[in-house]
Parts: sequence; structure tokens; C-alpha cells
Amino acid sequence: MQTDERAHRVAALAGAPTAERVARIQQLWGGYGEAARYALGGGATVVVKHVRPGHGTGRSHARKLRSYDVEQAWYARWAARCGSACRVPRALGCSKGDGEWLFVLEDLDAAGFAARAPFLGDARLELCLRWLAAFHATFLGEQPDGLWSIGTYWHLGTRPDELAAMPAGRLRDAAATIDARLNAARFQTFVHGDAKPSNFCFGRDAVAAVDFQYVGGGCGMKDVAYLLSGETRRATERALDVYFAALAEHLDDAAPVEAEWRELFPWAWADFQRFLAGWAPGARDNAYGRSLTEQVLDAC
Repeated sequence: MQTDERAHRVAALAGAPTAERVARIQQLWGGYGEAARYALGGGATVVVKHVRPGHGTGRSHARKLRSYDVEQAWYARWAARCGSACRVPRALGCSKGDGEWLFVLEDLDAAGFAARAPFLGDARLELCLRWLAAFHATFLGEQPDGLWSIGTYWHLGTRPDELAAMPAGRLRDAAATIDARLNAARFQTFVHGDAKPSNFCFGRDAVAAVDFQYVGGGCGMKDVAYLLSGETRRATERALDVYFAALAEHLDDAAPVEAEWRELFPWAWADFQRFLAGWAPGARDNAYGRSLTEQVLDAC
């Protein structure tokens, strides 16, 4: 899709007379396209995610292609369910054709969420935890139609290459058991699947989230463990208290969910460490994280 054709398509999806690309925001992971800001006729701006994956091969390429179909399904069928407590960009329109995807999304910067924080302080971490709690409460018990049946970008079923690359040992041997334990949770919801700091956009005392390529079913602790990966015991325990207090604000009876998910938190932590062990073998967890993983391995 040429630039002029793309701008015309953006205008049509946004219901605007014209659209003009004004700045690149970032290149998409793996060089699969870009996110850019467009000015619409009339003065408003939108963020356009243009996916142009080329002709890759292999599992990684197939997983990425599936992820863009999932993101399109998310915006078409589910995103409107998110309220102010788990704010997401509004989709003005999405299209797919000729092996390319186009997402025309609300400009969160213009909506008051212009700050980014690659490293979270206590206040912004709390905002992210509260966002996750509201998100998980919103979709508790829902079936992830059109999404990943099991969410997160590190899900074992989509990462056989990383499993094969893991060093021999108890964590590799327990990988399937850990995955099965999380999948057997009584309380399932949608997980964002990539809830890292760079996927949150901050406003004044508020936060929104972007990048829903790996949204799908799962235990909410997967998102929380990923967000907290590498934190100390004290910070993690405090963060879990914040998260579950927020969850209780959105559910009539959060107690059984909290009881199960607190028990599953170490399993979610160990699950992500399993991925890291095959994807980035040099990555080191801290002493507290290692103790959580050992706790799970002893239980397997």
C-alpha cells in the first residue's frame, strides 16, 4: 500500500475528508510496519498502525500474523467493553487486505495520555495495577472468541523453539505442568498478554493501555507477574495488595478469585521465567523471584 493510497484509506476509515501522515511514532516489532500519527481534515489527529509483514516464514512469522488478526478482533468485538477504569484507544476503523493490516485508532496523546514511563515509580505502578484489575474484572468468565484461546506472547503452546532452547533442568521438565496448572484455574478472564510499562500511556492520575496483539484467555496473574517481574519481595507483596484491593472494587465477591489467584501468582511468575530461560538464557531473576520459582518446582 503506497503512502497516498494509505492516507486515502485512513481518511475513509476515520470518516474524514482527508488524512496526512505527519510523524512516525515507532517501527513495529521485527520491522513489520510502523505506528504513525496522521492529521485528519478538520484538525483532529489519529494514530495509525500499519502492518506490512512481508514474506517471512516459520513459527515466529506465523505467530505475528495471527497476532494482528487477534488485535483486529479485539477492536472489533471487545474493546468497547472497556470503561474509564481500563481505558483503551477507541478504534475508528480497521481493515485487512493484500497481506496488510491498517488500524486507525484514537490518539491517546490528544486525549490526555501523553506521558510514557519505561520504568515505573510507585504511583504509576499502582495505576497500571489498578488498570489490570479493572480489565480482568471486566472480562472475568468470558470466552475469548476471536482472540488467543490462551493469551500472552510467551504462552508455552506457541513457544516450542524457546522450550527446546532451555537448558536441561527442573524448570524445563516442569514447563507443561506449570502451563496446565494455570490453564486449569477456576477463574479465567482475558489477559492483556504484553502488560509492560511501554504499553501504558499516562495522564494525570489515569492510565490507558495499547498493543492488544496477545490478548486472550487466562489467569489474571499472568499479566501481574509479568508487570512485576524482577521486583523485590516487599514491592511485590505491596503490589499484590494494591491489585486485589482494586479487583474487589469491581467484583461483587472478589474473595474466591483472590484466594485462587494469590496461590497461582508464583506459578505465573515461574511460567514467565520458563520463557525467559529459553529466549534470553543470560537473563537473571532476583533472589525473591528464584525463590518463587523454586516453590513452584517443589510443588510439581
